[in-house]
Amino acid sequence: MKDASHLIALQTRLAHENEYLAAAKTQKEIAIRTVWIAQIEKEIADEKKFIGFEEISPEVDNMSADDLLAELLG
Repeated sequence: MKDASHLIALQTRLAHENEYLAAAKTQKEIAIRTVWIAQIEKEIADEKKFIGFEEISPEVDNMSADDLLAELLG
């Protein structure tokens, strides 16, 4: 089995950044977090390709980080 720990960490980070973006108050913070989110999403896509997960079914791709971790550990 391939190690997906970095992918899980990236997905967790993305979830947190989306929460921070939703709570952002200034236009500057919104702009910065929007860029960070785009970068994280690209890194997730690259990581999926690197570990061979580019053909994941939509229901797995849309799982939360906690649900994904539970599936991987279960």
